Amino acid sequence: MSTTEEKRVDYAELYHEMVRATEKAIDILIEAQRRCEELYIAACEKNTTEKSSAEAGD
Repeated sequence: MSTTEEKRVDYAELYHEMVRATEKAIDILIEAQRRCEELYIAACEKNTTEKSSAEAGD
């Protein structure tokens, strides 16, 4: 194959593919962080409510 017949690498397409995959990965991590924060807050609220109920019963 001569150099004119060789396929050229589309570096722009490679770059865009990596950027799209990176954005998806970041979105997944952000969503996981939000869910964990919500679970943490809910657990803290539950513990506070249970502590208040126990103190009220004393």
